[in-house]
Amino acid sequence: MTVAGRPAAEPARELLPTATGARTRAAVGELLRPHRRLALGGFAVLVTATGVGLLTAPLLGHIIDLVAERRPADAITTPVILLVVIAIAQGVTTALGLSLVARLGESMLAGLRERFVERALHLPLDRVERAGIGDLTARVTGDVSVIAEAVRNALPELARSVLTIALTLVGLAVLDWRFLLAALLAAPIQFHTVRWYVRRAVPLYAAQRVAVGAQQQQLLGTVGGAATVRAFRLAGEHTGRVRQRSQAAVDLALRGIRLVSRFYARLNLAEFVGLTAVLVTGFLLVRNGSVSVGTASAAALYFHSLFNPINAALGLVDDAQAATAGLARLVGVADLPLPPEPHRPAEPADASIDAAGVGHAYVPGHQVLYDIDLGISAKELVALVGASGAGKTTLAKLVAGIHRPTNGAIALGGVDLGALDHATVRATVALITQEVHVFAGSLAEDLRLARPGATDGELRSALEHVGALAWAEALPDGLATVVGASGHRLTVAQAQQLALARIVLADPPIVILDEATAEAGSAGARALEAAAARAIEGRTALVVAHRLTQAAAADRVVVMHDGRIVEAGRHEDLVAADGRYAALWEAWSDQRRS
Repeated sequence: MTVAGRPAAEPARELLPTATGARTRAAVGELLRPHRRLALGGFAVLVTATGVGLLTAPLLGHIIDLVAERRPADAITTPVILLVVIAIAQGVTTALGLSLVARLGESMLAGLRERFVERALHLPLDRVERAGIGDLTARVTGDVSVIAEAVRNALPELARSVLTIALTLVGLAVLDWRFLLAALLAAPIQFHTVRWYVRRAVPLYAAQRVAVGAQQQQLLGTVGGAATVRAFRLAGEHTGRVRQRSQAAVDLALRGIRLVSRFYARLNLAEFVGLTAVLVTGFLLVRNGSVSVGTASAAALYFHSLFNPINAALGLVDDAQAATAGLARLVGVADLPLPPEPHRPAEPADASIDAAGVGHAYVPGHQVLYDIDLGISAKELVALVGASGAGKTTLAKLVAGIHRPTNGAIALGGVDLGALDHATVRATVALITQEVHVFAGSLAEDLRLARPGATDGELRSALEHVGALAWAEALPDGLATVVGASGHRLTVAQAQQLALARIVLADPPIVILDEATAEAGSAGARALEAAAARAIEGRTALVVAHRLTQAAAADRVVVMHDGRIVEAGRHEDLVAADGRYAALWEAWSDQRRS
């Protein structure tokens, strides 16, 4: 039985790590190494495409010279045909080169994603809680989206732009070295602009990603705790927090927009200076006979053709900074070491649980459990009851191995949790909370997460065992029905039955139910309680009881208050003792009668 309690003060968040610039560059090199051939192939094709495209300006200059010399009309036939051939060849090779570069980027991003997910799945829950779930979700969603967009669009365009700039400058030098010098007058302005921008953009985008993470964390906390927020009339306070976090994110976004506007204004100035210098140089060289009008025109066309790639390359600095900030956050998590496994992993002797002198504090100095001594025999059903904040969920998480106790020790089957490897803990104990996730995919695939090799018959048997087979087969496509966020939405009771069916399939010897029926209505809760009883039958079970009917059916009831065990015994004995549990039972009985 639970009673709503005022939420505790929010502790200072300890964000997940972010990689340094040097480490991020090294990580990119590591991701690139397995794809060197693809990188070289894409680079070679893009160089070819760019080189072919550079033939356009000299051919146009040649046509201008033919016209200036009053040659016959048929004299331009061959140059025009060559222009068509160049356009086709450049289009084909550019498309091929960009596709190779895009494939390279996607391959590297896939490798980073896999490593990130592997590390994220192994993060201790208490570490995620200290950072705030918003920090992790912002990296999984926002940061990955920014990087993916950069890989699919910015990276190929940047590669082509850089090659075009480099080879065009070579072309200017071939026409006349003085054209190259004139064009380079724009370089100091562009260089200074990029340095000015990067110094401001890197910390700005990093701060923006953190602000978005904080915003998501506040939204998740406010929405997730909506019932408590309403109960204590904290809506105004929480709305203010959401507004404050959102305003911080908006302010940083507006700063970014203003920064980008000033960035492009300076680039336009550089274009004006460079083109003016090239035109003046061409005029002077034509006047003294050093070059022809066609050559001067080709030089002007060359420089004009630099506008788009230079603006694209420098403009992509904006995308690159956002992507780099996101990449550093992903690499920071991907570089986290995997949790060490015990040197000599042991096997539990049975399905017993023993907690000795267990104490726990999420924040130093704020103890939530005190000297818990609790022994549970194999196949015994024990119910934990008490008001919210009594420490029931914390104790359940400690037994499940999600957190490690600050003091004392917990053993499964006579073996300390610290001596069990993660695979053994997962196979030994399963935890179901009131928040059950339904994974996107077919219902059968969702069930097979618990036992990948399960047959359709075994899936149906597990569903029938928890009373879910009827509604599962009534779905539009039966077990093949797509469920989850992008498919058929299951009710709260159906999602819980799905979780219980997974328990049946996984067949762990120890099961912990943390208020697993709390979100269902009265009728749904009764059905779920019956389903839960069938799922945990023959197993050691620790049930955090939201409804005292679950406690009445247990072998033993443990009553917690303020982080301590204050009563323990059979339901009938505790009711007769007229203590704290008896008071809870009386209140529960009155509530059911009313």
